[in-house]
Amino acid sequence: MTMRTLVVFTCAGVAACGGAPALLVAPIPAGTLQPTSIALEDTTPKEDLRMVPPEVTMRTYLHLFGALAPLDFQKDARGRDGSGLFDTWDDYVAALGFPDYRLDVPRQTQTNALMVATFERVGVALCDRALEHDWKGTEPRPVQERVIFAFDPPKGNVSEADFAPRFDVLHRTFLGYPASLAPAERTARFYALFETIAKGHTKADPKSRFMPDEAGWAAVCYGLTRHPEFHLY
Repeated sequence: MTMRTLVVFTCAGVAACGGAPALLVAPIPAGTLQPTSIALEDTTPKEDLRMVPPEVTMRTYLHLFGALAPLDFQKDARGRDGSGLFDTWDDYVAALGFPDYRLDVPRQTQTNALMVATFERVGVALCDRALEHDWKGTEPRPVQERVIFAFDPPKGNVSEADFAPRFDVLHRTFLGYPASLAPAERTARFYALFETIAKGHTKADPKSRFMPDEAGWAAVCYGLTRHPEFHLY
């Protein structure tokens, strides 16, 4: 018998036996899994709101107010008022949370009230300077050259309808999203701030270089630089 004949007979025998039966698995109804224990999830905040690192906030200021170098930033913030509105970086380094290695002052590791207040002072100074840069001058600057107030102020009495789209420009600049996505009362609250400052500001005030509406818009800028969403996380 040759090898070829043996292979044929072997194959025929396997076919005649029908081969191995297929393995069938019958489904079993699944029961309900019973919990062995229940643990409550604690979703309460574990830490208070904190400021972002001071370098981040300072870079944001430098970018918002024209991508200035720090010394140019200081010069513009002081303006003609000298130290009456803004002093020098030497006076603010420690209060802003930066280390001062000359005096062996370490970096601030936690947010504190003095740090927040100092950043607010910087913001107020630069809001005033930005308004002067954008609106006050011998000739109005084109909108694309304005750093903060990139809109034309409405003439006459400012209604809430006039205020809303202009406030949206400032809101996007400082907080990074449209005012329409903010809590519903935010625009109305800032409009109330604008009206309060504008109506309480007299044209005859010798201590101010701003007209009433300009003072109102500057106050709105102050409010946004002080907003928790601008400083804290």
